[in-house]
Amino acid sequence: MDQWRTPVLDSTLPMLLDGYTWLPGRWRETSAPVVRARVLGRPAVGLRGPDAVRFFYDDNHVHRRGALPEPVVSTLFGRQAVHTLDGEAHRIRKALFTALLAAPAAVNSLTASVVREWELAVEEWSRRRRVVLFTEASRVLTRGVCRWAGVPVADGDVAGLAADLVSMVDGFATLGPRHWRARLARARREKWLAQLVEEVRSGAVRAPAGSAVEAVATCRDYTGQVLSPRTAAVELLNVVRPTAAVSWFVAFTAHALHRWPVHRERLRDASAEHAIAFAHEVRRFYPFAPFVGGLAAGELTWRGEPIPPGALVLLDLYGQNHDETLWEQPYRFDPDRFAAAPPGRDELVAQGGADPRSGHRCPGEDVTTALLAALAVRLARLDCELPPQDLGIPLNRVPTRPRSGVVLEAVRPVR
Repeated sequence: MDQWRTPVLDSTLPMLLDGYTWLPGRWRETSAPVVRARVLGRPAVGLRGPDAVRFFYDDNHVHRRGALPEPVVSTLFGRQAVHTLDGEAHRIRKALFTALLAAPAAVNSLTASVVREWELAVEEWSRRRRVVLFTEASRVLTRGVCRWAGVPVADGDVAGLAADLVSMVDGFATLGPRHWRARLARARREKWLAQLVEEVRSGAVRAPAGSAVEAVATCRDYTGQVLSPRTAAVELLNVVRPTAAVSWFVAFTAHALHRWPVHRERLRDASAEHAIAFAHEVRRFYPFAPFVGGLAAGELTWRGEPIPPGALVLLDLYGQNHDETLWEQPYRFDPDRFAAAPPGRDELVAQGGADPRSGHRCPGEDVTTALLAALAVRLARLDCELPPQDLGIPLNRVPTRPRSGVVLEAVRPVR
């Protein structure tokens, strides 16, 4: 397609080096409605905006199958995961996750499980000189989601499991030591959970009725066959791992409360509505995923710009969440921007966009928001000290977080 004009130079290395700022930086260099690049040797186009979200998540336009690089599949999502499917296969598998995570009762019960673990953990933190919030939050979230999901984990094994779940998220966007730790962690945990699924199916282990373990062990694919033990393990990790990943947002919350103390006072006795608005603003303001990608299903056109078949289509999440045409003063942390109404479905896209029931949007987004709102209030109420430390958030690291992990000292539970 002559009109395409694919750049000659490959942008894979600049993308890895620049991280979250790569696509936003490319937008500043063009007045066109798209960003053109070459990534992994393939023509690529960057899009953003609510209309682009709807375009991207239309299966007639963009396919996920074959789009995710092998290093991402082998660390973050797992082989044969729901994220790698399209069409009827995706719809059937996605129903498993929406049934488990999208219902208000499920959101409430998982949040309650994590909150119970948080309260117990805070008591234990008060007996230690210092704690690293990011690490401790990952353990709280891991313990809470495993109890809720029916995954049996001994108390002494929680720290190791939490570290593995964090590694899977932490290593997907690098080819260095973090990446290899992530691969090892995934292999270890898939083997463990595949054995659990086999034991549930054989009757050697009884899964709690209605639990995630029971649902995954009995799930059938679009052909009517039960998932292989390994694929079932992958999908069980795709329930547990994203919950542990909320530890990134917990660390960002602590960063916001330290940088803008006025929000701590408001959150301590906040209404449920303000706590949710605060959670939305943390997800908008702080960097989580830089973009998501798929492959052009055929010859496409976006706002007059041609997109060739098989091109890599990138939806700029971080850039959209800081787009001044969507958000007034986008680099100002302001929960009140969500006080009057929740964000539009395709405007705030920290975890992707479109309809979570039918598209590729994360079905656990309501869980993330509820967990973050509940823990943000409890973090604001925590009596503690932040010693001198490096709270910088490097935008060239994906996924990023405060460098220190947010160290707390002299933690005292608020009665």
